[in-house]
Amino acid sequence: MLAGFSHPVLGLDHFLAMVSVGIVSALIGGRAIWTVPATFVALMGVGAVAGYAEIGLSSTFIETGIALSVILLGGVILLDRSLDLRIAMGFVAFFGFFHGYAHGQETPDVAEPVVYALGFLVGTILIHLLGVLIGEVAVRYTHGRVVLRAAGGLFMVLGALFVVGLL
Repeated sequence: MLAGFSHPVLGLDHFLAMVSVGIVSALIGGRAIWTVPATFVALMGVGAVAGYAEIGLSSTFIETGIALSVILLGGVILLDRSLDLRIAMGFVAFFGFFHGYAHGQETPDVAEPVVYALGFLVGTILIHLLGVLIGEVAVRYTHGRVVLRAAGGLFMVLGALFVVGLL
């Protein structure tokens, strides 16, 4: 379980995307605070099953999808725009699949797959909660949105560095 938990927590690309999901859901507000991250986690579970089953998606394709999730979610934060709930849920469902596929594909041979999956799902949920907290706190302060926008820009740059293989 600890190996599964550490994957999203210690993998910078996963961590940034998952924090972004929480921040974006907080910026939308209302029920999005729970439904957007829950959609990500649900499709991450589906992706994990597909990755564990090795359905044939290349690692390059998956890693590019993960990097794009960091770029696009960072862009939403940078632009400080509240997405329509359905659009946000569609984005995070799509990206959640990529993240889950990577986790499922990287399940260690010695791990019990269900316990490993439970670890990365719990890690993901906690990172989403951190993102929600960051978003909720930031919007309550005068310069909080400016800080969020700067973070979104930084996430985009880091995502681009993931795409070109420098991170």
